[in-house]
Amino acid sequence: MSKAFTTLIFALVGAAGPLLAAASSQPGVTLQSPPSVYRFMIGDIQVTALSDGTVPIDLHKLLKGITPKHTDELLTQNYLTNPYEASINAFLIENGSRKILVDTGSGELFGPGNGGRLPQTLHAAGVELEEINDILITHVHADHSGGLAVGGKILFPNATIHVGKPDVDFFLDPSNAAKSGYDKHYFDEAEKTLKPYVDAGKVKTFRARAEVLPGIVGELHPGHTPGAAFYELTSRGEKLVFIGDTIHADAVQFPEPKVTITFDVNPDKAREVRLNAFAQFAAKGTLVAAPHLSFPGVGHVRADGSGYRWYPIEFADRKVALANTSASSK
Repeated sequence: MSKAFTTLIFALVGAAGPLLAAASSQPGVTLQSPPSVYRFMIGDIQVTALSDGTVPIDLHKLLKGITPKHTDELLTQNYLTNPYEASINAFLIENGSRKILVDTGSGELFGPGNGGRLPQTLHAAGVELEEINDILITHVHADHSGGLAVGGKILFPNATIHVGKPDVDFFLDPSNAAKSGYDKHYFDEAEKTLKPYVDAGKVKTFRARAEVLPGIVGELHPGHTPGAAFYELTSRGEKLVFIGDTIHADAVQFPEPKVTITFDVNPDKAREVRLNAFAQFAAKGTLVAAPHLSFPGVGHVRADGSGYRWYPIEFADRKVALANTSASSK
């Protein structure tokens, strides 16, 4: 496998709604640290992980198919405790002059101090909201599409939004709340953040596997939401797959991949997606990007007994000539 997958151009700039837990008691957690930006190359394309912040979540209440005792055992093995501090990661793809975001963080939907930092992190990365050409939404949940708008006002005036059509159909029809039993606040949030772009004619949807942009293929993997999508970025034979909410809590769901979470619209399908995806990623050595794994949320999955282990991307802190990145790292 090409080591260009893990050759990094690293920069650290500066040093879920009603189910959010109380402030984390984790030792070493620094609240409201400066914006975090993490750059690396996929072939000829620069990708930047952007932190929207973190939120503490109560895994005892959220995880399904596992006891709180076993959850705590797995957390303890990783020197973690409940509540679990979940990252909210977004990703910037720069393909020539085109600037593409994968997800937009939570915006104002989680309240002050819980995410909502993407605009300042983008600014720290040298990119302004008006420069974003396209936004790939992995699914319509507050911490992925919530940053599209604030107070009903579009934040990315020059961006086209790409999203699975089943998610648009599901979340922008409020009658689906009663039909599905899924909490109404998800539909209210979609009305505030996604609908302004629909009304402005700025949304492109897809139903089947398709090249949504040059070098980027979108594919639906329904379960977590009806239109949940993966996006595959390919350049010079190298690939990075943005996997959305296939996983939330790595310390638990890698060793126990059958565990689901309250946020799943269809838990059985979400479980099936995770099991199939992890098996394929492990077999092929695929590099993946996940929104809720500890920042930057990029790495590899490897089979480990009946479960899996997570291997974060290699850290590097040095200057690299972009034009020579792939060739020099073979």
